[in-house]
Amino acid sequence: MSPYHIRKYQESDHKQVLDLFSRGMEEYIPATFYHMLMLPHSLLLLLGVPLSLLLVYNSWVLAIVCSFALLLFLWLLARYPWRQYVVTCLGTDMADITKSYLSGCGSCFWVAEHGGQVVGIVGALPVRDPPLGRKQVQLFHLSVALKHRGEGIAKALVRTVLQFAQDQRYSEVVLDTSALQHGAIALYQHMGFQKTGESLIGPIARLVAFPTVHFMYYLPSGK
Repeated sequence: MSPYHIRKYQESDHKQVLDLFSRGMEEYIPATFYHMLMLPHSLLLLLGVPLSLLLVYNSWVLAIVCSFALLLFLWLLARYPWRQYVVTCLGTDMADITKSYLSGCGSCFWVAEHGGQVVGIVGALPVRDPPLGRKQVQLFHLSVALKHRGEGIAKALVRTVLQFAQDQRYSEVVLDTSALQHGAIALYQHMGFQKTGESLIGPIARLVAFPTVHFMYYLPSGK
């Protein structure tokens, strides 16, 4: 296993953190595209429209061009939620990580460093308006560089958040992830997070059947 250590975020990490975050999100575009291709209405669109053009205009060229145009449209649609999420984060909490995560005692942002490079990230922010009598913190932006996966970095980052939450006397750690992030879901479940539900957030998510999965970890002091 390659040596790494986890520490709090520093301003000098900003560019590396944003690059790692952006690349991590874009990795899910191909899986989203494949997921969309398998949807019944996508298959109907990809088969029905070119076939209709072939029958009406008796042109294989037109049908093939239409097929490629529809595939391009689906690819752009698959990219949209991930690109939009990155743009939104870069304009909000990730624009100034120090201000967003390190300005108060109830939040933090960590990086995993290896050989002077940032190879993993995770953040934690208190939940606004939690359920009555509960004190919750939300885990954000867990990501590990592709070539450093399988080294236990993601688990170590999650454990860092859990220990922080316990030290800050939170009762639960919550997080949201997409249903297509199978590795992340398996990791959270393995570490004791419990699935609390799913939701379709926004018209694009409904169109492409792209649910957000909600998880919660009950800290011993909060049970």
